[in-house]
Amino acid sequence: MISNIINKQITDAMKARDGVRLSTLKLLSSELHNEWIAKQHELSGEEELAVVRREAKKRKEMIEICNQNGKPEHAERERAELAILQEFLPAELGDEELEKIVSEAISETSASSMADMGRLMGVVMQKVAGRASGDRVSSLVRTKLL
Repeated sequence: MISNIINKQITDAMKARDGVRLSTLKLLSSELHNEWIAKQHELSGEEELAVVRREAKKRKEMIEICNQNGKPEHAERERAELAILQEFLPAELGDEELEKIVSEAISETSASSMADMGRLMGVVMQKVAGRASGDRVSSLVRTKLL
């Protein structure tokens, strides 16, 4: 479970006096705890990954906002936090692998137009299981269907 790993890494970060890592791990631990309270049951591995993905997405959005507002020092901290969060996420699918999955899903569902996009997205997102962002999948599906 991710939460057990995080607790051990918090101790290691304290000993190493790694402030960015420590604060990121504590925040992630807090978010996992909040999710546990909200769900009122022990979180599954997939539920924990969903929390990590959500936090990583927040960092990506903040990096973009900081860059737009001319605050590169804040963006750099967000990048460091994102790198720490990505340690807990499965590796992203490569473009070729993702394209293969989309092509297989198109064959399976007999999708032929944009009207089939919702059904196709559901099939593809289930197959990629968090190893590719929805935006990335959506843009590839659109190009394949057009």
